[in-house]
Amino acid sequence: MSCVPNASHSPVFLLRGFSRASIPHNLLFVLFLAIYLITILGNVTLVLLISRDSKLQSPMYYLLRGLLVIDLGLSTVTLPQLLAHLVSDYPAIPAPRCLTQLFFFYVFGVTDTLVIAVMALDRYVAICDPLHYAVVMNRQLCAHLLALSWVVSVVHTMLHVGLLLPLCWAVDAGGNVSLPHFFCDHRPLLRASCSDTHSNELAIFLEGGFLMLVPCTLIVLSYVRIGATIIRLPSAAGRRRAISTCGSHLTMVGFLYGTIIWVYFQPPSQNSRDQDMVAAVMYTAITPVANPFVYSLRNKDVKGALHRLLGQGRRDA
Repeated sequence: MSCVPNASHSPVFLLRGFSRASIPHNLLFVLFLAIYLITILGNVTLVLLISRDSKLQSPMYYLLRGLLVIDLGLSTVTLPQLLAHLVSDYPAIPAPRCLTQLFFFYVFGVTDTLVIAVMALDRYVAICDPLHYAVVMNRQLCAHLLALSWVVSVVHTMLHVGLLLPLCWAVDAGGNVSLPHFFCDHRPLLRASCSDTHSNELAIFLEGGFLMLVPCTLIVLSYVRIGATIIRLPSAAGRRRAISTCGSHLTMVGFLYGTIIWVYFQPPSQNSRDQDMVAAVMYTAITPVANPFVYSLRNKDVKGALHRLLGQGRRDA
């Protein structure tokens, strides 16, 4: 093993995340291909449905459409490359492409967490202050919050990718860097470095932790107030309606924040790599494919819009 000074020397990263998997690669290819196709179909269908149906023009659906587009990007950054590597004997990715993948993965992933926090704020205003909902959560404010989420995510990502650039990489005789992962993620890259990564780890726990703490706090405070408001509602039917509007969002909060905290904010351990792989599959494949189903199967407005679309299609035919 030797150290390559930095990414400008363009070592080749070998993504060996599934090299020791007991499941045949052909079966994994079919499984992930199905997940990716369903993700595209489900998210694109819901995006088009929200865009064209006049009854789905509220701030909640505007934010949901933004979330679905982000999920499409998150899956597309990782899954097509994984599919190509599952049918290849040489799952290689050059350093510039590896860091580019990390950049876009981080941008989409962090924006995802911030938009979910904005959606919690939307639910808080809708339930706790319904008379002013249309005024407070207007389209202009939602657009500004989405734009701010993207800007914060890009700045955050540039910091962490910039800290990776000076690192040296532990390469084998062929100039390859082995990564026990299926895409270029932050933790596996740090483990593959032969440099001192304390500044990177410190940035993850301080800056990254602060970036996670703010939206998590917003979500928790929003739902504490929502819960208190729901308890005070006089009718059981009103309480059920309020809970149903939050159920889908809370499900995705648990999926996304749970896996991210598990991967990035737990102390390193000897047996954490396989656990990291499982968690990474959850937030790169399972969460994006689940989002459109969670938000459509539990939502009467979306189901009604889909029925209207299908009915219009049958009439046109």
